[in-house]
Amino acid sequence: MIYQVIVDISNSSVDRVFDYSCPFAIEEGSRVKVPFGNRTLEGIVIGTKQSTDIKTKDIIAKLDDFTPVIPEMIELSRYLKANCNIRYADSLRLCMPAKLRGGRVRELSRGFLKLDVDKEIARGLIGKNAPKQLALLEEIQPEGEFESVLVGRFGQSAVKGLVAKGILNKTQMQVKRKPLKNLEGQSKKVQLSDLQISAVNEIYDNIGTTVLHGVTGSGKTEVYMAVIERVLSEGKSAIMLVPEISLTPQMLNVFRGRFGDNVGLLHSGMSDGERYDEWMKILTKEAKVVLGARSAIFAPVENVGVIIIDEEHDGSYVSDSNPRYHTHEIAEFRRKYNNCRLVLGSATPSLDTYYKAMNGEYKLVKMMTRANKRAMPQMEIIDMRKEIRAGNINMFSRRLLAELDKTIKAGNQAMIYINRRGFASFLRCKACGYVPHCTDCEVSLTYHKEDNRLKCHYCGKEFYNLDVCPQCGNEKLSYGRIGTETVMEELNKIFPDVKVLRLDNDTTSSKDSTAQILSAFSAGEAQILVGTQMIVKGHDFSNVTLVGVLDADLSLYYSDYRSNELTFQQITQVAGRAGRDDKEGSVIIQTYNPAHYVFRFARQYDYEGFYDKESNMRETTSFPPYSKIIRILLKSENEEKALISARKCYSRMREIKEENTGLFRVQAMRAPVKRISNEYRFQVVIWLRIQSEKELVPRIYAEADKLNDKSVVTFVEVNPVNMR
Repeated sequence: MIYQVIVDISNSSVDRVFDYSCPFAIEEGSRVKVPFGNRTLEGIVIGTKQSTDIKTKDIIAKLDDFTPVIPEMIELSRYLKANCNIRYADSLRLCMPAKLRGGRVRELSRGFLKLDVDKEIARGLIGKNAPKQLALLEEIQPEGEFESVLVGRFGQSAVKGLVAKGILNKTQMQVKRKPLKNLEGQSKKVQLSDLQISAVNEIYDNIGTTVLHGVTGSGKTEVYMAVIERVLSEGKSAIMLVPEISLTPQMLNVFRGRFGDNVGLLHSGMSDGERYDEWMKILTKEAKVVLGARSAIFAPVENVGVIIIDEEHDGSYVSDSNPRYHTHEIAEFRRKYNNCRLVLGSATPSLDTYYKAMNGEYKLVKMMTRANKRAMPQMEIIDMRKEIRAGNINMFSRRLLAELDKTIKAGNQAMIYINRRGFASFLRCKACGYVPHCTDCEVSLTYHKEDNRLKCHYCGKEFYNLDVCPQCGNEKLSYGRIGTETVMEELNKIFPDVKVLRLDNDTTSSKDSTAQILSAFSAGEAQILVGTQMIVKGHDFSNVTLVGVLDADLSLYYSDYRSNELTFQQITQVAGRAGRDDKEGSVIIQTYNPAHYVFRFARQYDYEGFYDKESNMRETTSFPPYSKIIRILLKSENEEKALISARKCYSRMREIKEENTGLFRVQAMRAPVKRISNEYRFQVVIWLRIQSEKELVPRIYAEADKLNDKSVVTFVEVNPVNMR
C-alpha cells in the first residue's frame, strides 16, 4: 500500500502529495512522522493507492492514537487547493488545534487519591503522633479527591505519609479543561410565536441555503435552537457560528442551558489546553453542537444537519490573513457534502447575500417584528454642525446628554458606540504640524492616555508619549479625533457618580476579560457601556433603553465600496440593543452629514429601501454583487522589488483583459496603507464579469503565484472586505 502524504510545510514549492510506503496500516487523516530530504517532518495522510512509479521511503511513525483529520476535511483541503489557491498544509492546519502540531499540547491529568484500606485499619497504621494524617483520613471524601486539593488542606508530608503506608492509593485522572466553566447554562424554553414557528418550518424543510432576515430582537436565536433540536433528534449534529469572540459567553450560556454538555466551544481566544479538550470532545462525538467564531467552521464534526451563521453580514467571517478564506464558502462546501441546511441570519444581510436571495439562489425567510411585539426603538438624527453653531463644542450633543441623564435617573442603562478606540486617533504639533507615525507602518500613532503610550493599531508597536515636538521643540501638542478612552473619561467628568465600563480591544486583551465586562454590565454593576464594534452585535441587555452613536458618519469615508453598507449595518445593529425587553428604547445618532441617504433609511429601519438604492448604485458602477473584484496584494521589505512585481502583475492582467472581455477593468496602485510591519504594499485590482469567474480566477491565481519569491509575497483576495 502506498500512502499519499501532505508534508507540514507552508511553501508553494512543496505544495503537493508525496508517496510513502509503510510496514503497518495507517488510516487516512492520520498525523505521521516522515523523512523528507535530510530532515524528519510531520505530515498528514490524505489518501492511499496500490502502487507508485517512484522509489519511496517508509513512514517512520504514526503520531496519535486517534485520527485527527476527518474525511470531510480532507475533501475540503482538496477543494480549497483547487478553488481558492490555499496550500494543502495551510488548510489542513485549520482543521486541528495549532499546538497539536509538534506535540505541544496533550490531555491534562492530575494525581487522584482514594482510600485503599478500611478506616479502622488505617487508624491503627497511623498512630497518635500524626494528627494531620488522622485529620486527612477522617475528612477525605469516600469517592476520593485530587492530590493537589488534599496537599493544600493538610500539607505535602501528610499526603506522602499516607501514600507510603499504603492507606491512600494514587492514580492519574484525566481532567477536562472547560472554557468559561462558571457559565453552567441559563435558558428557559420559550413558547415560539407563530412567526418563529413558520420560520423554523421553512428553514427545516429547505435542504439548501436559507437567508433568515429578522429585525433585531425578533427572536432569531430561538429559531436557531429549535432547528438544532430537530436535527439532533435525527441523530445529526450542528454548527453555530457567531461573528465575535465577545458574543460566545452570552450564546454559550444559552446553548448550555438548552443542550447541556452536548455543546463544544471553539474560538481563538481559548487557552491551548481548553481548545484541545473541546476539539477532542467534538472529534470523539461527545459534543454534537459546535459553537464558535469563524474558525469553528473547520470543527471535526460529522453528519452535520444544519450550519448557522449568525450576523452573516459581518466582515469577521472573512480571513484577511494567510490563509485567506470566506467562511460562507467553507459553509457552502460543508452543506453540499452533508446534504444539509445552511442558515444565514441577520437583521442587515450583506448585499451579496440578499442579492442571491432576491434572485432565487437562496430561500428568503423574513421576521420583521420583534418577539416582544414592541416597536423598534425610535431613532433621532442629530446634526452636530448645528450643535457647534449653537456654541456646543462637546463631543456629546445636548440632546444625548439630556437623555443620558434621564436614563440614569430612571435606573436604566445606556450604551455609547464609537468606532474608534484609544484616547485620540493622532497627536499633532500646533506649531509645525508634525504627526508621529509608526516606524514600521505608514500610519499615524494613536494616543492611549490610560497607558500614556502611542500605539500602532496595525502592527501593535508602542512608543513613549511626546511632551515636546521632536521636529521643532514646541510644547503645544494637540489631540486628534476622539476614541473610546476619551469618551469614557468625559462621561466620568459629566456623571461622576455613575459607573462607566469600556469594551474594546484594549480592555479585553486578557483571558475572559470580555465575559467579565459584559457580565458586570448585564448584572447592573455599571449604568453606561462605551465600546467599539464589539458592542454592536448580538448582545441582549434587558435594561438598556438608550443607545448613542458618536461620529456615525466616520465609516462613510472609508476607501471601500462597502462603506455605505457598513455604516447602515453598524447603525441598525447597535440601535437594536435598545428596548429589547419590556421597556421602550431610543437611539440618538450624532453625525456631521445628516442628509446622507444611509441615515434616512436607517432611521426607518428600512433595509429593503437601502438595498434597492445601494444595489442600483453598485450595478451602475459595476461593483459586487454585479461583478467580482480580485485584489492582488504584493508586499516586500524592499520597496523597489514590490513595485517591479506590481508592474509585472499589472502588465500581465492587461494582457488577459485584451484576450478576454470577462476581465473588464484593471488598476494598479499603492495600497491605501503603504507600509505595514516594515513591508511596502502595492495592489492590482481587477474587475470580472460574474459569468467569467470560473474561467478567469484560476488564471489570475496562477499568474500571481509566479510573482511569489523570497523577497516579494503575493496574496490574492476575492471580494476583499478590507481594502486597507
